[in-house]
Parts: sequence; C-alpha cells; structure tokens
Amino acid sequence: MNIAVIGLSHKTATVEVREKLSIPEARVESALNQLTSYPNIDEAAVLSTCNRLELYVVMRETEGGIRETAQFLSEFSELPLHMLRRYLFILLRQDAVMHLMRVAAGLDSLVLGEGQILAQVKQTHRLAQQHKGAGRILNQLFKHSVSSGKRVRTETDIGTGAVSISSAAVELAQMKLQDLSDKHVAIAGAGKMSRLLVKHLLSKGAKKITIVNRSAKRAEDLIAQFSCEAEGAEFQIQPIDNLCDCVAVSDLVFTSTGATNVLLSKSNLAPVVSDHSGLMIVDISVPRNVHADVKELANVNCYNVDDLEAVVAENQESRRQMAMQAEILLEGCAEEFETWWRSLETVPTISKLRQKMEVIREQELEKALSRLGNEFAEKHQDIIENLTRGIINKILHDPMVQLRAQQDIEARRRTMHTLHELFNLETHLKDQST
Repeated sequence: MNIAVIGLSHKTATVEVREKLSIPEARVESALNQLTSYPNIDEAAVLSTCNRLELYVVMRETEGGIRETAQFLSEFSELPLHMLRRYLFILLRQDAVMHLMRVAAGLDSLVLGEGQILAQVKQTHRLAQQHKGAGRILNQLFKHSVSSGKRVRTETDIGTGAVSISSAAVELAQMKLQDLSDKHVAIAGAGKMSRLLVKHLLSKGAKKITIVNRSAKRAEDLIAQFSCEAEGAEFQIQPIDNLCDCVAVSDLVFTSTGATNVLLSKSNLAPVVSDHSGLMIVDISVPRNVHADVKELANVNCYNVDDLEAVVAENQESRRQMAMQAEILLEGCAEEFETWWRSLETVPTISKLRQKMEVIREQELEKALSRLGNEFAEKHQDIIENLTRGIINKILHDPMVQLRAQQDIEARRRTMHTLHELFNLETHLKDQST
C-alpha cells in the first residue's frame, strides 16, 4: 500500500488551467466512485478549492495507481495527458502525508497562514467519508492533518495577521482605489467568500454594498450577520439577472459565485460600461466568473486570484519566521502518523495470534463446561466466558502494545516472524481453513 497526492495548485498552474480541473461538490461523489473503481486504488479523497485540485489516493500498486489517477484527471478536464503532465505534481508516502498537513495548516496557501483552508480540508474528509471514498488510512491521515492544522494555529503565531483570499482581494481594491467609503461596491454571490468580502470591506470603510445573488434569502441572511458591524452602511439586494445593471452603477465589483459558466464578458459589459468613469472588477471564483476578454475594455481594470500575489507578497516575509515554528511542529505530527501507519504491518500477525488464542479458549471452555454439568454450566457460563476472555486479553495486551510501538522496522519484522514460528500461526490458519 502507498499514499499519494496528485494534483496542481497556484504554484504549478494558472487559473485558466485550474478552472478546467475544478471539481464542484455536486460532482465529488461521481469522482470518488470512478477513482475507487480502478483496480489499483483502494481509497480516494478530493480537495478542490480556488487555488488547488488535489487527489489523495491509497494505492495497491504505486505505478498503476498514479497512471489511473492521471488518466482520471485527463478525462475529467478534457485535456490530453501530455499537456496536463506539465502542471501536475506527485508526492508519495511521507511527502504526501507532510503535504496534506502543510495544506491544512495554511503553509502551502497563496496567503500564508490563511484559515479557510482548514475548513476545506475538513469538508474534503467529510465528503470522502459520506461517499465511501475514505477508508482506514485516509480517515486517519485526514484526522491527523486537521488536528495538526488546529495545533499550528493555537501553538504558533502563524495566524497572526494572516489574511484570506477575500481579504487580499479587498486589500488590492484599497491599493488601487484608495478610499472605499465613497465607492459603490457590488458582490456577486452570497457564500462564505462573499461573507468574508463584506467583513473586510466594512473594516476598510466601505459604506455602499449591493449583494447580487440568485437567492434573495441567502443574501438577506448574509447581510443579517453584519447588523452590528454595519452601522452607517447601506446594503441592497439584487437578483443575479440584474448583474450587468449593478455593474453599470458600481465602482468596484467582486465576483464569488459557484457558477461554472462566465457571468461577465466583453460582450455583455461593453454596452453598460461604455460611459463608465472607471470600473474595477476582482474575480475570486474558480472556475472564473469573468471572461479574460473583459481586460480589453478601456475603462475596466480586471483582476483574478492569480493577481493577488502582489498583495500577498507584502505580508509574506513577516510570516515566514512564524511558518518555521509551524514546520517543526508538523514534522512531529507527520512522524506520529508514520508510526501509526507502520504499526498496520503488525495487524495480520496480531489478528492471527488473537484468532488462535480464541480457538484455544473456546475449545478448553467447552471441555470445562461439559465436566461441570449442564446445571452449573448454564448458571455460570457468562461469568466463565468473561473470565477466560479477560485472561486472553491481559496476556496479549503488553506484547501487542510493544509490537505496535516498535520503531525499528527490521526488529519489528523479526519479532513478527518469531511469533509466527513460536505459535505456529501459518499452520493454524491452514488447519482452520480445512
């Protein structure tokens, strides 16, 4: 068995490529079903965010499993494999384990230390469990990774001053427009990213915000969350069909919807912004909500998630020292998982030994009960059953704990071999099968 992570991120691929491989939540179940149907893949999980698409797989055979996963990505994205390979990264075993822990801790994010990724890793695990993609190994890996991500945020300073993609988008807007208090702002979408946009816009002094969304109820719920913080701010709600009209009267537009199709393009914007004094659009959706040809409009400045790197770079240096603390902590967390994983090698031996002990217990118990007579046996059988089980468990407990905890792989294998010989485990299993 081997663990691998195969995918791409903001470090290896542009947003144009990433959006082709974005897997929306509605398609995760079918993706997991397809991945686990391959002969070399036993477990799978899909982590898909605006900055990364990563497939975590447990493989029976490494080369075959990687080939099957890459083929899945090619078919899903409709990109030829030879084109896709240049953007993909592949990490195995300890490297894959450490990578997920770094991702959960925010150390691999575009915005170093950002907190939203931990919730996304949790959601990835939940969906993998719900759709039966995660088994014993991935369940343990994701539990360890979420736990380590929490520890990094509570035991180090990595979260101090850290910002999200939404916050970086607002910072970019402030850099370009200076004062946001007199700007008309429109936000397409009413999800988590939009909520963070509103939060950071209010903190930067924005006063006029319009939420454009398909569901008016979701937009109302979003605005209601800021009833205490929004003193002096004016909120409006518009249906998504009015998006272009809202853009026409706005100075600043953010798009953050789950739509898989383009919402704004040169063709539908040109008529409404021809006389505009100057419009800034920031698209933080993946797949993108704004077509690249919008940049051809003379009075429109358009940005996407890849353009946020300039904003992020200003804060990166101060966080690098904090990240070093986190890396040391994660190394210990990764070693804990590795110890657990290595202990799985002992499971077959422990199972065989326990099975042999149980057979002996049942045989001897049957003999003893037959000698004690039916009346005594019926009256005291439960007590005797519990007594004999307790004896077996206590005899096996310390040896099994020591076997699992053995750090030296060769020494552990020698111990398992000795147990097989001393207790004649292979012969016992053959006898049981016949």
